Order: sequence, then structure tokens, then C-alpha cells
Amino acid sequence: MKKISFTFLLLFCLTLVAQEKYPKDAFRAPMDIPIILAGTFGELRSNHFHSGIDIKTQQREGIPVISIGDGTITRIKVSLWGYGKVLYIAHPNGYTSVYGHLQKFSPSIEEYIKKLQYDKKSFEIEVFPDYGDLKVEKGELIAYSGNTGGSAGPHLHFEIRSSISEKPTNPLLYGIDVADATNPILEKLFVYPLTDKSHVNGNDERTQVNFSKESDGTYLTDKITALGNLGIGFIGFDRLDMAANKNGVYSVELSVNGKIYSLYDFESFSFGETRYINTLVDYEYLGRNRQRIQKSFKSAGNNLGIYKELYNNGEIDINEGLSYTAKLLIKDYSGNKTVLNIPIEGVKNYETRSREKETTDNYIIANKPNNFDLGSAKVYFPTNTFYKDFYIDLKKGNDTVTIHNNTVPAHRNFTITFDASKYPKEIQKQLFIARLDSKLQPNHTNTYKRGDVFTTRTRNLGTYTIVRDSVAPTIRTKNFKEKQWLNNYKYLSVQIADDLSGVDTYSATLNGEWILMEYEPKRKTLTYNFDDKIADQTQCVLKVTVTDNVGNENSLTTSFYRK
Repeated sequence: MKKISFTFLLLFCLTLVAQEKYPKDAFRAPMDIPIILAGTFGELRSNHFHSGIDIKTQQREGIPVISIGDGTITRIKVSLWGYGKVLYIAHPNGYTSVYGHLQKFSPSIEEYIKKLQYDKKSFEIEVFPDYGDLKVEKGELIAYSGNTGGSAGPHLHFEIRSSISEKPTNPLLYGIDVADATNPILEKLFVYPLTDKSHVNGNDERTQVNFSKESDGTYLTDKITALGNLGIGFIGFDRLDMAANKNGVYSVELSVNGKIYSLYDFESFSFGETRYINTLVDYEYLGRNRQRIQKSFKSAGNNLGIYKELYNNGEIDINEGLSYTAKLLIKDYSGNKTVLNIPIEGVKNYETRSREKETTDNYIIANKPNNFDLGSAKVYFPTNTFYKDFYIDLKKGNDTVTIHNNTVPAHRNFTITFDASKYPKEIQKQLFIARLDSKLQPNHTNTYKRGDVFTTRTRNLGTYTIVRDSVAPTIRTKNFKEKQWLNNYKYLSVQIADDLSGVDTYSATLNGEWILMEYEPKRKTLTYNFDDKIADQTQCVLKVTVTDNVGNENSLTTSFYRK
């Protein structure tokens, strides 16, 4: 009889427990098309874990979105970024489903939300209907898929959360069928010496290790010689059937000589801890190489609750003269797995010396507040802005300051304050604080002005400066011309843009009456739907007013005819 390993038994039991916790037949799929994923739950994103699954919509918008179960709509939000148009449905069994990046809602919900938008004279809106006011049934049409908000292409962002804790859980736990017969793909492996006395293959820095595929389908690294405390990290992804996307993996396990040192998975996580992703990845490597190394060890400042098992924080203690076999096991939700065996010999092949650390004149103590005077600006870091202590590089300039670089993550917002007293009052109105990108192009940051003092709050290290924007936004008609007959048109389209500080507010009237124009900032387009029935005169006068983030304003008045 084939011997069953303890590790396999443990993983099987953990999977069984997870499956028993979640109802498998209570919900249906949110769309009546094959469920093919562009994004998986827990996938590593910029400063956060992906809190749902992204369902492909055949590269188009307008596919019906269905309620996965009986319930009541508890939240509707329309915003320019984030989830764009999004619905939240509370179900009687204690779960809430979330549907994001929608093109539009079902007719009854669209009528409900549009009335509120006209009442408040605002496209962006968030409402929390009383429980039971907007009931839906399992299988009922609730919306159409789209590309609104921060979406980079048409798809449905779908979540299932606890209605009580609001913690998102992996939607695949509820029986949604997704085809996946492909093992996760391992691209690179890295070994980290974690103390001054540690080394790997004669190096005291992060070291990439080669590996090759064995005849049994597992992978084997070249033999490693090392000493001291080590950590393991990898670059890899999962690929599901019928999709080329590089998705996130479901679970990562590191064992040494048969003992589990770390095991974590993406069954669930808390929104309150999602930013700690910056400790799970090698943030310095990400900043320099734009690739995410995922650690199997727990770094300083890591408060994630995703770990199922943890021994010695996942660090491997290598002693001279001893041999070790580490094993990295990477799995997707369907149970497909990639196994990498890592032979390590405890050998002293490096002359131990104190590591040379890059030092500056300024040092951050993470668990204390830190203030720095940069001449034209001041920067204040609250307690626990950063995950660990480090030397921070600060550079002064006339109207420009550099606050370290993008290789260090900030967990909390910090404050940058500029003195703008040297500028005349009429010019101060047109100034804002900007962060310079890698091409030295300014990006507007929310700037709070109190007299001569300008302040911004941010989590992004980098170069900041004062920028003047004296040019008003541009406005032009997109799908019609002045005095054109629009009898067969379904909508009006106007393009607006501001190339420096960015569009802040806009408003539109038709024959003097406020109208709802939907703003899609990715396309820089305002759209008015004639179904709103406000264009009730033969000759119609449209006026659009747009203001940028420093108050420069522009208006366009045009007319058209319609019967």
C-alpha cells in the first residue's frame, strides 16, 4: 500500500475543512457564460491583494449579470475609479455578493439610482437602501457587465464577503466551476541570507538559484552551500484553462526535512491587513525590477493573518556540516501543484564580515514619529508609517524635494508641507503639489491650502514639487456638431481634458436644466442619454462647464435640433 505523507494528509484535511465551511449549492454563477478568469482571489496587486475574481466577458461590455442568490441590495455606488458602478447584495445565509465595473444596472435599479443622481445633481453617488427595499431573486438580472472605474478592460469583478465581518472569501469556495488543469508556473527562485552571519553560495545578498525539471515532473535546484538563517522567495504564477493571464497562486508551503516551516493560502483575508502585502513581497526588488518575489518567510512588520502554519517565521537555520532538503510546494485552487526540491549543504565558504549598509544623514525609527525639515518643505512620518527602521535619503531643493525612492513601502499616509509664501496670492491659486514620475512628468496630488502653507498626504515616496497650472480644461463635442439634427441619436458625447492638474468637477445643463452626464475618465468622455427625456424642445441648448484641480474653469455652449 502506498504511504500517504503527513503533508498531503494535512493539506487534504485543510481543504476539506474549508469546503465544509462554505455552502456549495446555495449560489449560482453570476453570469450565463463560461466562467473564465482574468484574475484570481488573493492575486498580488499594487499595495493590495485582489479581493475577488475577475470574470472575462468575451472582450465586450453589456453581458447580463445575474444575482447569485435571493437577497436584498444593501449598497449601490457609482464612482469614477475603484469598482466604478458596483452593486452589493446581502443574502439570508450571511454572505454578501459584490458585482463591480458594471456598464449599467437593470432597468428597475437604473431608474432607482438615476432618480437619486438627479435629486443630488451628481453622477458619483453612494446609497445604502433600507434592508428589504430592493429585493432580488436568485437568477434575476441585476446589471450588465462593463469597464467602469479602475478597470483596465471589460470584465466582471465578483466577490463574496461575510455580511458581518466584511472579510472577502475566495468565491471558488462556493462551488463556482472554473476549468483549470494546469500546474502553477515557477519562473525564478531566490534565497535570502537574513542575518549578518548568513551567506548563500558565497554571497551575503539575495541570490538567484537555477533549477531544472526532473523526469517525475518535479523541479530540482542546483545544490546550495549556505550557513545561517535563510529565507526562500519565488516568482511564479498560475494559468487557468482558456486564458493567457498570469494569475495568482492559491497556496504556498515551505517544508524542511519533512517539517512544515510556513504554509499560507488565499481562502480569505481582511481588508484591514491587505496593505501588508508589501511585506509578503520583496518590495525593493519590485521597485527596481517591476517583478514581485513572493516570500515563503515572514518579514519584519508582517501582520498578515493568511498563515495556516508557521515555524521560526519560515526561516531556515543552516548549520555547518549538516544537509537539508527544503521543498517549495505551490498549488492553485484546483489542486494542481508545482514541487521544487532545494538541497542545501551547511558549508562555510564565505568570510563573515559586517555587511556594508548604505547610510545617510537621516534615520527612520519605525515605531516613533519622524520629522524632517527640507528647507522649502517639511515631511512628517507618523508612528508606524514604515515596517522597519532604515536610513532615509532626503534631498533639498528650491521648490523640489526628494524623499527616498520607490524601493521602500509606506504603510500609512505621511505629510509633506511646502511654504508658498514667495508666490503672489493670484499665482498661489494656480499652484499644486505634484509627484514627479520616472520621466519627470508631474502628477497632481490632493493639495490642501491654508494661507501660504500647502500640504499633501501620500503613501508614495519620491520627488515632489510645486507646479503651476494656468490653463483651463478643454471641452469639445464628440459625436455631433453645432446646430445638427439629432433625431436618431441615443446619446450626446462630449470630450473633456486637462493635461496638468486634472479635471476636478463638471456640470451640464440642457435648456437651462441640469442633466446627468456620465463621466468616463479613461476615455475623457461625458455622455448624456436621451432616454432621460429632458431634451423636450426642438432647439436644444447644451452648456458644459469643467473645472480643474486648481480652479481654472472653461465652458462650452452649443445647440442642436431634435424632434
